[in-house]
Amino acid sequence: MPGLTPKRAVLALVVLLTGCVGRSPALPEGAFRPSGGQIYSSAVLDSSRLPGRWQQVASFGANGCRAGGVDIKSDGRAAFRLCLNGRDVKGSGRLQPTGPGRFAIAGQEWWVLWADGDYRTLVIGTPSGGFGFVLNRGGAISADRMTAAREILDWNGYDMSQFRPL
Repeated sequence: MPGLTPKRAVLALVVLLTGCVGRSPALPEGAFRPSGGQIYSSAVLDSSRLPGRWQQVASFGANGCRAGGVDIKSDGRAAFRLCLNGRDVKGSGRLQPTGPGRFAIAGQEWWVLWADGDYRTLVIGTPSGGFGFVLNRGGAISADRMTAAREILDWNGYDMSQFRPL
Protein backbone atom coordinates (compact mmCIF):
# COMPACT_ATOMS: atom_id res chain seq x y z
CA MET A 1 0.00 0.00 0.00
CA PRO A 2 1.43 3.39 -0.93
CA GLY A 3 2.46 5.58 1.99
CA LEU A 4 2.82 2.72 4.49
CA THR A 5 6.16 2.36 6.20
CA PRO A 6 7.38 -1.20 6.71
CA LYS A 7 6.64 -0.88 10.44
CA ARG A 8 3.03 0.24 9.77
CA ALA A 9 2.58 -2.48 7.15
CA VAL A 10 3.59 -5.14 9.70
CA LEU A 11 1.27 -3.61 12.30
CA ALA A 12 -1.61 -3.58 9.79
CA LEU A 13 -0.93 -7.23 8.95
CA VAL A 14 -0.91 -8.20 12.65
CA VAL A 15 -4.23 -6.40 13.21
CA LEU A 16 -5.73 -8.07 10.13
CA LEU A 17 -4.57 -11.56 11.16
CA THR A 18 -5.76 -11.04 14.74
CA GLY A 19 -9.26 -10.52 13.40
CA CYS A 20 -9.05 -13.83 11.54
CA VAL A 21 -8.21 -15.90 14.60
CA GLY A 22 -11.28 -17.90 15.58
CA ARG A 23 -12.54 -17.79 19.11
CA SER A 24 -13.63 -21.01 20.75
CA PRO A 25 -17.39 -21.15 20.96
CA ALA A 26 -18.87 -21.20 24.45
CA LEU A 27 -19.21 -24.75 25.68
CA PRO A 28 -22.66 -25.99 26.66
CA GLU A 29 -23.10 -27.03 30.29
CA GLY A 30 -21.39 -30.37 30.92
CA ALA A 31 -19.51 -30.39 27.60
CA PHE A 32 -15.76 -30.49 27.17
CA ARG A 33 -15.71 -29.62 23.46
CA PRO A 34 -18.12 -27.75 21.17
CA SER A 35 -20.73 -30.22 19.89
CA GLY A 36 -20.64 -28.67 16.41
CA GLY A 37 -16.85 -28.58 16.19
CA GLN A 38 -14.77 -30.84 13.99
CA ILE A 39 -13.81 -34.20 15.42
CA TYR A 40 -12.11 -37.10 13.71
CA SER A 41 -12.04 -40.79 14.51
CA SER A 42 -9.24 -43.17 13.59
CA ALA A 43 -9.96 -44.43 10.07
CA VAL A 44 -7.27 -47.11 10.37
CA LEU A 45 -8.37 -48.61 13.68
CA ASP A 46 -8.03 -52.40 13.80
CA SER A 47 -10.90 -53.40 16.08
CA SER A 48 -9.54 -56.97 16.34
CA ARG A 49 -6.75 -55.50 18.54
CA LEU A 50 -9.15 -53.98 21.10
CA PRO A 51 -10.04 -57.02 23.25
CA GLY A 52 -8.55 -57.06 26.72
CA ARG A 53 -8.47 -54.98 29.89
CA TRP A 54 -8.00 -51.22 29.54
CA GLN A 55 -7.34 -48.95 32.51
CA GLN A 56 -8.59 -45.37 32.54
CA VAL A 57 -5.68 -42.99 33.03
CA ALA A 58 -7.25 -39.59 32.27
CA SER A 59 -10.58 -37.84 31.84
CA PHE A 60 -12.22 -34.42 31.85
CA GLY A 61 -14.08 -32.50 34.52
CA ALA A 62 -14.46 -32.66 38.25
CA ASN A 63 -12.64 -34.94 40.64
CA GLY A 64 -14.79 -37.24 42.69
CA CYS A 65 -14.19 -40.82 41.68
CA ARG A 66 -11.33 -43.16 41.10
CA ALA A 67 -10.08 -44.27 37.70
CA GLY A 68 -12.08 -47.01 36.02
CA GLY A 69 -11.59 -49.26 33.07
CA VAL A 70 -13.08 -51.18 30.18
CA ASP A 71 -13.04 -54.94 29.55
CA ILE A 72 -13.54 -55.86 25.90
CA LYS A 73 -14.18 -59.48 24.88
CA SER A 74 -13.17 -60.92 21.49
CA ASP A 75 -16.84 -61.12 20.44
CA GLY A 76 -17.26 -57.34 20.93
CA ARG A 77 -19.01 -57.45 24.29
CA ALA A 78 -17.72 -54.84 26.70
CA ALA A 79 -18.25 -53.84 30.32
CA PHE A 80 -17.05 -50.57 31.75
CA ARG A 81 -16.83 -48.45 34.86
CA LEU A 82 -15.44 -45.03 34.11
CA CYS A 83 -14.90 -41.82 36.01
CA LEU A 84 -16.59 -39.19 33.82
CA ASN A 85 -16.85 -35.63 35.15
CA GLY A 86 -16.49 -36.80 38.74
CA ARG A 87 -19.17 -39.51 38.52
CA ASP A 88 -18.89 -43.27 38.26
CA VAL A 89 -20.53 -44.37 35.02
CA LYS A 90 -21.14 -48.08 34.54
CA GLY A 91 -22.47 -49.99 31.58
CA SER A 92 -22.14 -52.97 29.32
CA GLY A 93 -23.14 -54.08 25.87
CA ARG A 94 -21.75 -54.88 22.50
CA LEU A 95 -19.43 -52.40 20.79
CA GLN A 96 -21.54 -51.79 17.69
CA PRO A 97 -19.44 -50.34 14.84
CA THR A 98 -21.04 -47.17 13.42
CA GLY A 99 -18.16 -46.06 11.19
CA PRO A 100 -14.37 -46.14 11.01
CA GLY A 101 -13.10 -46.01 14.60
CA ARG A 102 -16.66 -45.34 15.85
CA PHE A 103 -18.83 -47.43 18.14
CA ALA A 104 -22.12 -47.30 19.98
CA ILE A 105 -22.32 -48.92 23.40
CA ALA A 106 -24.92 -48.65 26.14
CA GLY A 107 -26.58 -45.67 24.44
CA GLN A 108 -23.32 -43.74 24.03
CA GLU A 109 -21.13 -42.89 21.05
CA TRP A 110 -17.48 -43.75 21.56
CA TRP A 111 -15.08 -42.54 18.89
CA VAL A 112 -11.52 -43.80 18.99
CA LEU A 113 -9.60 -40.62 18.23
CA TRP A 114 -6.21 -42.31 18.42
CA ALA A 115 -4.57 -45.64 19.18
CA ASP A 116 -0.80 -45.87 19.45
CA GLY A 117 0.91 -48.26 17.03
CA ASP A 118 1.11 -51.09 19.57
CA TYR A 119 -2.48 -50.64 20.86
CA ARG A 120 -1.34 -49.83 24.37
CA THR A 121 -3.20 -46.50 24.56
CA LEU A 122 -6.61 -45.40 23.27
CA VAL A 123 -8.05 -41.89 23.23
CA ILE A 124 -11.86 -41.91 23.28
CA GLY A 125 -14.08 -38.94 22.53
CA THR A 126 -17.58 -38.15 21.41
CA PRO A 127 -19.03 -35.62 18.96
CA SER A 128 -21.36 -34.28 21.67
CA GLY A 129 -18.38 -33.23 23.78
CA GLY A 130 -20.02 -34.79 26.83
CA PHE A 131 -16.94 -36.81 27.71
CA GLY A 132 -13.47 -37.82 26.67
CA PHE A 133 -11.00 -40.17 28.30
CA VAL A 134 -7.72 -42.00 27.86
CA LEU A 135 -7.33 -45.76 28.30
CA ASN A 136 -4.08 -47.64 28.73
CA ARG A 137 -3.08 -51.29 29.02
CA GLY A 138 -0.82 -52.71 31.69
CA GLY A 139 0.13 -50.12 34.24
CA ALA A 140 1.10 -46.50 34.07
CA ILE A 141 1.01 -44.66 30.77
CA SER A 142 4.33 -43.43 29.41
CA ALA A 143 4.93 -39.67 29.26
CA ASP A 144 5.21 -39.67 25.46
CA ARG A 145 1.88 -41.46 24.97
CA MET A 146 0.16 -39.12 27.48
CA THR A 147 1.57 -36.15 25.57
CA ALA A 148 0.25 -37.62 22.31
CA ALA A 149 -3.17 -38.23 23.91
CA ARG A 150 -3.32 -34.62 25.12
CA GLU A 151 -2.38 -33.33 21.65
CA ILE A 152 -5.04 -35.47 19.94
CA LEU A 153 -7.75 -34.27 22.35
CA ASP A 154 -6.66 -30.65 21.93
CA TRP A 155 -6.64 -31.01 18.13
CA ASN A 156 -10.20 -32.39 18.30
CA GLY A 157 -11.38 -29.29 20.16
CA TYR A 158 -11.39 -30.45 23.77
CA ASP A 159 -10.97 -27.83 26.51
CA MET A 160 -7.64 -28.97 27.89
CA SER A 161 -7.98 -26.80 30.99
CA GLN A 162 -10.48 -29.44 32.18
CA PHE A 163 -8.29 -32.45 31.37
CA ARG A 164 -6.89 -34.38 34.29
CA PRO A 165 -4.82 -37.51 34.72
CA LEU A 166 -6.37 -40.00 37.13
